[in-house]
Amino acid sequence: MKKIWIAALLIVGLQNGNSQQTGNTPGIEILEQGFIYEEAPFPQCHSSTLLSLDNGDIMAAWFGGTHERHPDVCIYSAVYDGKTWSVPERIADGIVGGAVRYPTWNPVLFKNKAGTLFLYYKAGPSPSEWWGMYKTSEDNGKTWSGGKQLPETILGPIKNKPLMLVDGKMISPSSTENGDIWKVHMEISEDGGYTWQKIPVDPDSDYKAIQPTLIRLRDGTIKALVRSNQNVILESESSDEGKTWTSLKKTGVANPNSGIDAVTLDNGNHLLVYNPMTGGKDWWEGRNKLNLAFSADGKNWKDIYILEDQDKGEFSYPAIIQTADGTVYITYTYDREKISYVKLRLSE
Repeated sequence: MKKIWIAALLIVGLQNGNSQQTGNTPGIEILEQGFIYEEAPFPQCHSSTLLSLDNGDIMAAWFGGTHERHPDVCIYSAVYDGKTWSVPERIADGIVGGAVRYPTWNPVLFKNKAGTLFLYYKAGPSPSEWWGMYKTSEDNGKTWSGGKQLPETILGPIKNKPLMLVDGKMISPSSTENGDIWKVHMEISEDGGYTWQKIPVDPDSDYKAIQPTLIRLRDGTIKALVRSNQNVILESESSDEGKTWTSLKKTGVANPNSGIDAVTLDNGNHLLVYNPMTGGKDWWEGRNKLNLAFSADGKNWKDIYILEDQDKGEFSYPAIIQTADGTVYITYTYDREKISYVKLRLSE
């Protein structure tokens, strides 16, 4: 493990040097990087999410258990106080009625305008059969309500964080997986995350597409960047605050059918975390490299940092946020064994 991190530090130095010489592309200062935990009561983990709490701490959550789809898979969480991460704690499971137990999946943390903290997650035997769940907290995640099931047609944010509109409405990026039919949709809430309206995105598309992430362009357009089976990221746009969406089309950004996440920064620029590869015959192929890309317009993307570049392994399902002081946090699955995190700042 030490050799891996020494190599990573060398990459950091090279990447920082290059990024300082790219014109309008920002430079990067890596403030901290490592793992959220070294030991945990589960052998495998995946699909992290991030949230900045009111007191400035950072909360992360993910699912962990024997392996994906195993009934013992639960949602775990840890909090970063600026120096260290807390010991992971279980905050949700798939126990139904005290007797039947299902695996849980893809947690998403989000805070509404009223300050209520939401934990959205899925429960069920597989993505084609799972259902949406949520819990709430009024004390920064110290305690949680019981799990509540979302309506039958609503799954909640499927992997990535919702987008908060100025008027308090929330757009939740979501999707369904039914065998070979993968479809993207949005779920809009006007009451802070309790009830939702489902909005389809290009329902007649032939593309397999899931797990959108949302950014806000400078002209007010909302853009969805979408995982696909096309070896590239797809995109769709809305000019009416999420009520309608354009047809899905290909971008020029590679994607091996793996999770992505993006964020619009306070200055209107954007960051995207993604696997810059094409896929292979096996689902994990192309997930051994993970990059951070920058865009000023949400259309043209340039890699500015190499998070992972290894011969083999799975480094995937990233989450990215920016805090009020401008700091950027990234988490991602590290070979299904740990959750890796990076804390950085951008310089113009």
